[in-house]
Amino acid sequence: MGILLAIQGAASQGVLWGIMALGLYITFKVLDFADLTVDGSFALGGAVSAVLLVNGCNPFLSLLVAFLAGALAGLATGLLHTKLEIPGILAGILTMIALYSINIRIMGKANTPLLGVDTIMSQMEEVFLMDRTVSSLLWGAIFSAVIIAALYWFFGTELGSAIRATGNNERMVRAQGVNTDNMKIIGLMLSNALVSLSGALVAQSQGYGDVGMGTGTIVIGLASIIIGEVIFGKRFAFWYILLSVVFGSIVYRIIIAVVLQLGLKSTDLKLLTAIIVAIALALPVIKKRMQKKQPLPQEDTAS
Repeated sequence: MGILLAIQGAASQGVLWGIMALGLYITFKVLDFADLTVDGSFALGGAVSAVLLVNGCNPFLSLLVAFLAGALAGLATGLLHTKLEIPGILAGILTMIALYSINIRIMGKANTPLLGVDTIMSQMEEVFLMDRTVSSLLWGAIFSAVIIAALYWFFGTELGSAIRATGNNERMVRAQGVNTDNMKIIGLMLSNALVSLSGALVAQSQGYGDVGMGTGTIVIGLASIIIGEVIFGKRFAFWYILLSVVFGSIVYRIIIAVVLQLGLKSTDLKLLTAIIVAIALALPVIKKRMQKKQPLPQEDTAS
């Protein structure tokens, strides 16, 4: 029974963190940009939403402001990389470091509790008489579905196609007269906006915003993307790949929850995450090597 409850809670958190994984997918897979800003922009969303809620702001409006704040974080990384020609990884690290101080400035302290504060989770609990886990799961599913549909539409437009092409072959796109710097900036803004939105939703779900809540976000996001690719593959259309990212986040959270229920110490979670990511990365390579070692089928020479 304890494991079933843990799985339910893990699924509700997994779908909320899946929105973060969608944002990370845009930079790492679509744009081919190693963006480390996400550790800071995730906490930025939680900090902005928590402070606004404590001051009586509408919960949905706080999510919108968190979304815009994340876009500004992505803009900062994009400008550092494109205009100042700072390498992408270093630009993301610089923004992430700066966001730590900015998040403390926003909250005025390291942690902002949301006890007794109205959130979108508590509103659904009151209206439909459900617990926090179920309301988080439902809101996560709703937001994920809307975001996947919006991303599927956006990346089918001319602008979205230009961003995808920039990630595939930047030189070719530049030769076609497209400003690749602008494409990178837009992609980074969209990515970090989604990451920040996820942080805001997680803060409303868990009942507090914390300056350290984004620690390890990039590893969790990569684990979700890789697990989704390994388990669900890249079949069908682009929407399926985006959906597999969210499912990968849910599977990752369930694995963590089950292992904790079996007695693993919480201090070992980072080690477990590293092992999961390493295994997920190695599986495709191992599969290819096994296929190469298989003997070729012999032709039937019997007349």
